[in-house]
Amino acid sequence: MSAHTPNRGVLRTLIDNSFLLILGAVGALLWANLDQHSYEQFVHFDLTSLWGGGHSVGHEAANHAAGSHEAVEQVAASHGLTLHFIINDILMALFFAIAAKEVWESLLPGGALSNPRKAATPLLATVGGIIGPALIYVAGTYLTGTQEDLGKGWAIPCATDIAFSYLIARFIFGASHPAIAFLLLLAIADDAAGLMILAVFYPQAPIAPQWLLLTLAAMLGALVLRRMKVHSHWAYLIGPGIACWYSFYQANIHPALGLVPIIPLLPHAHTDLGIFAREELNRDDTLSAFEHFWKLPVEYILGLFGLANAGVVMSSLGTGTWVVLAGLLIGKPVGITAFTLFAEKVLKLEKPAGMDYRHVVTLGMVAGIGFTVALFVSVAAFTVPGAIQDSVKMGALLSFGAAPLALILGKVLGIKPERVVPASEATSTDAA
Repeated sequence: MSAHTPNRGVLRTLIDNSFLLILGAVGALLWANLDQHSYEQFVHFDLTSLWGGGHSVGHEAANHAAGSHEAVEQVAASHGLTLHFIINDILMALFFAIAAKEVWESLLPGGALSNPRKAATPLLATVGGIIGPALIYVAGTYLTGTQEDLGKGWAIPCATDIAFSYLIARFIFGASHPAIAFLLLLAIADDAAGLMILAVFYPQAPIAPQWLLLTLAAMLGALVLRRMKVHSHWAYLIGPGIACWYSFYQANIHPALGLVPIIPLLPHAHTDLGIFAREELNRDDTLSAFEHFWKLPVEYILGLFGLANAGVVMSSLGTGTWVVLAGLLIGKPVGITAFTLFAEKVLKLEKPAGMDYRHVVTLGMVAGIGFTVALFVSVAAFTVPGAIQDSVKMGALLSFGAAPLALILGKVLGIKPERVVPASEATSTDAA
């Protein structure tokens, strides 16, 4: 099929807008609810058993799915080379690398975070979008007496899914509304905060700091490659990238973050054209080449991520589900709105021209779509498979409910999408 056919265009648009992630998540939900035993066997299947080097973790995990906490924990601790480990800890490193690329470029001249004065209000809104959900979550666990069991999941509702929130925001505000730029800046800053939260608050075991010397060595290796004018991103991934991933794994920092320290060291342009800017496609520096090559494979990786993590049975609805949802659907809009108000009224900062508090509140609800990162943090916070992990996962999945809520809120508040005037129409108007 030609790349220029309409069908190809529709398919690629769906893939680029995380359709595969939704497909994987829906497939996992259906599979787990139809046959949880075979789903658990699939996700926790130890590939080393194929050549006699391991044991059937999938079989044990399935048998212990409804068993004691200690039994499940024992299985989780000896995961082997399972599909879950390959997807969450190895392949998802590429997803977080692309997220880190967007954060890094936003700090360059022309980037969304490069001008502190312009970025100040959205950055404070980001702080509100983290503190608000965390407080609601923690308050919910105290009120329900589940703080001991659920307390460490406070960061789950702090996440904002940049791809889905951007898509929904375009429907509500239109492509050119200043609320879009505000949301993107907020989501990029949220990504940066999320990376730090994962690294600092969710180590997989006590931190082994001596392994961070290998991280420094890997970064030094990347600098040497850059000084030698090596432009292939493969050289940076296969050499310093793998070494950095391994150092994170051994240091007990989540290895999915293992490529993040290498990303700023790839040769790159000295300015940023903006996230989702079409002109970025024409750039061929090493960092841009890395994103262009891996963007499509990462969409398939997200599909696998959804398949490997979203398989929870509907009976998993519980306190964890509701406190995560409360954090995202209440804490996000309240926190973002309150901190924007604080920035404007107390610190005398300005909102972008063309935005009022109708847009801020609606944008806050859009940011309540946690989905991808919230699902990832659910697994990082509660590493032992079981009822608690499944209940918070369900909250992350149901956060997509923020999308219809935001659409309804936008309608109620009278927000209409801004229409982009075609160039030919604008020219004829000027001529008149």
